[in-house]
Amino acid sequence: MRTKPDAETRHLVSEVYQEELELFLISMKTSGMTASTQQAYLDEAKGFLATIHPKPIGAVKKPDILKHIALLMQRGVGDGARNRALAGIRAFFRALIDMQLVQANPALEVNKAKEEKNRTPVYLEERQLETYLREMEGKYYCRNLVILMLMAYAGLRVGEVHRLNIGDVQANRNLHVLGKGRKWRVIPLQESLYDLISEVIRQRIEPRSGNEQALFVSQFGRRISRRMIQHIAESTFEKMKHSRPELAGLKFSSHKLRHSFGTNQIRSGTDIRTLQELLGHQSIETTQIYTHVANQQLVEAMGKVKIPKLM
Repeated sequence: MRTKPDAETRHLVSEVYQEELELFLISMKTSGMTASTQQAYLDEAKGFLATIHPKPIGAVKKPDILKHIALLMQRGVGDGARNRALAGIRAFFRALIDMQLVQANPALEVNKAKEEKNRTPVYLEERQLETYLREMEGKYYCRNLVILMLMAYAGLRVGEVHRLNIGDVQANRNLHVLGKGRKWRVIPLQESLYDLISEVIRQRIEPRSGNEQALFVSQFGRRISRRMIQHIAESTFEKMKHSRPELAGLKFSSHKLRHSFGTNQIRSGTDIRTLQELLGHQSIETTQIYTHVANQQLVEAMGKVKIPKLM
């Protein structure tokens, strides 16, 4: 959940802090941040600036940032979203320090919210995944099916699917994936998935631009958008819920397909370090959320043990 001010306030913020925002954008571009990260951080910076407007940037102190975080809490923004807002503000001041506009980063004095770490991710069992994928239909069946399978059976993020180019699919069945922080990872594809991707390339719509190398192309001849990828996943979830009423109460999104990959890998015996590499997590702590599923399996297994009544 991003914290965007209304149109009038956005206009005022863009005018009053034009230089700072322009330099922030330049800093993000030159540091190699992805376009989605740039936009997310820019939105968070503008949301914060709307809170302090018209105070000069150099006069911002820790209480100003705490006030912004408190306002987010009042609006019902969760811990994770507030931490993302703080990350954007920190990046904003870090850029301004590099550009010699300010001397200190007051956002570093504000602690991140403690997020719930032991929450088991919502995911689909292997049989549920098969049921889910069978709901796929339509004119662009093969393309859309592979998009879903790359998230569910290769663990890709929406943004990573969006960024895939034809050249990222190697003849040795390796898939080169550009992940967060502009870090590449290599995912060995199963033969069946590789063959489906090859079929997508064969059916690929001719892009409007001769320079476009996108693997997944929209009906308009452009690289398929992140929002369209999310829509494909979410609309298929809705179809599945109609045929499987017991799933109606669960909240599914495109990211749950990646959760399904991580969870099913752990359940099949993949070690956590290998899973960290496959998912492209920078920290092993992020991957450890999937171990709670394995722990639950232990609980269920112990629940089946029959203990005799001796007293």
